[in-house]
Amino acid sequence: MKKVSIVLDWTPNTNHTGIYVAKEKGYFKNHGLDVKIILPGEAGADQLVASGKSEFGVSYQEGITQARIQGIPLVSLAAVLQHNTSGFASPKAKNIVSPKDFEGKTYGGWGSPIEKAVINSLMKQENADVEKVKIINMGDSDFFTAVNRDIDFAWIYYGWTGVEAEIRNEPINMVYLTDYSAKLDYYTPVITTNEKMIKDDPGTVKAFMAALTEGYEFAIEHPADSADILIKKVPDLDEELVKRSQEWLSPKYQDDAERWGEQKLEIWENYSEWMFENGLLEKELEAEKAFTNEFLPKRGN
Repeated sequence: MKKVSIVLDWTPNTNHTGIYVAKEKGYFKNHGLDVKIILPGEAGADQLVASGKSEFGVSYQEGITQARIQGIPLVSLAAVLQHNTSGFASPKAKNIVSPKDFEGKTYGGWGSPIEKAVINSLMKQENADVEKVKIINMGDSDFFTAVNRDIDFAWIYYGWTGVEAEIRNEPINMVYLTDYSAKLDYYTPVITTNEKMIKDDPGTVKAFMAALTEGYEFAIEHPADSADILIKKVPDLDEELVKRSQEWLSPKYQDDAERWGEQKLEIWENYSEWMFENGLLEKELEAEKAFTNEFLPKRGN
């Protein structure tokens, strides 16, 4: 058995179900791999994968793009979700239904320049002014605590926090990025490795992706069973949230793609162009080097 690890981007959630399924159902083992799932610590997933301390990781298209511009050789191997399911969420009572309504409100984020640029690009389409938005760092506060305390809206994944709002019976309004800009329909999250791993050990990359594909395909076809696997492996998670989230997310893993994980060059070009135009990148990305589909199993195999 070849020992490898994958480091998550965040605490375990339904974006990661296919990884846990592949481990629990022996798919990794069948492909000759002993896979350890690592939670991110002080060093994030990108850092650990870039330095070779972990062979694989979970990241986002924007993270890979910024890393590559800085000469860090990360490569995306698969899109976990085909479309961006994130957006700006706010309690219904705050009446924020479009980007124009962000004016005069407080946004809680994590301190990345991308956040203001995204808010600005949405607001510009409605002739609204991003300088009228107060942006604060909400650190580790969860969405529900923060909106009851000092913020009006935050950036969430609907498949987790949105579903949690339904369960809590706390209605929210969503302003989805993809409703306002096709360029913001980027891949988040993605599965990563580094260029050295691809060059030195392509067989392991291929085996890992074959097993992982089986894991996500199982999660697509069996949402309830795969939710049970995630709950069993991570018992701290809220059972109802995992089950409901899985039901919502499973159809979105592959969505309209020919196979799970498939990535398109135009999605990588569109988003990196958007980042460059918004002053978030020092130079343009060589998009074709940032991702590869070559390790995804061929259809019908």
